[in-house]
Amino acid sequence: MNVDAELIEHLRAFDTPTICNALEILVPQRRGHGFTTRPFVAADPELPPICGHARTATIRARKPSHLPPEEAKAMRLAYYEYVARAPHPTVAVIQDLDPEPGFGAFWGEVNSAIHKGLGCLGCVTDGSIRDLDAIAPEFQLLAGSVGPSHAFVHVEAFDLPVEVHGMPVRPGDLVHADRHGAVVIPEAALPGLAEAIDLLVRRERHILNAARAEDFSIERLRRVLAEAEEIH
Repeated sequence: MNVDAELIEHLRAFDTPTICNALEILVPQRRGHGFTTRPFVAADPELPPICGHARTATIRARKPSHLPPEEAKAMRLAYYEYVARAPHPTVAVIQDLDPEPGFGAFWGEVNSAIHKGLGCLGCVTDGSIRDLDAIAPEFQLLAGSVGPSHAFVHVEAFDLPVEVHGMPVRPGDLVHADRHGAVVIPEAALPGLAEAIDLLVRRERHILNAARAEDFSIERLRRVLAEAEEIH
């Protein structure tokens, strides 16, 4: 998927719920899918949204890799080479295949630093995270849980379709995420997305200004809702 870098940066100025609302306008059939449906732990809830091309992988941690040590090292390096590929920026989307996701943490001080250095803005995973005080600065981590150990965590496969907290993701999908969760932005929605966001913001501002006024009433609400629908 070819996405203008300026558009990606523009989308980072808005939270993920706003992106979901805009997609409801542009692709109504996406109202019921394409986003995460279970809560995450955010390593730093105050970080701004991230938006980038998905780099997908699956992991396990309960048992050691079935690969011989040298092949396991080669697999890990191949995964990092995949993360480093253009286009940038990227967002890692990691599915934990263990029966109990999060048994061992793939994410902590070292992996966040490596991924950030390779052009990755953050990760969305149903696995666990650790080293919360040592995560790479400005690196967004959304995880299913927090844990102390990496156990036998290893990459099983990468560059394949995954599903994290109800959100299916294909390699290269454009993913937007913040402390609320994540959503995949379909390519068909990209041309009109900035305009749809602007429309939503203007409509909501009209309603909010009225709702916060001292003379707000149900009568004014009826009028304001009708006026908002006329904003184009």
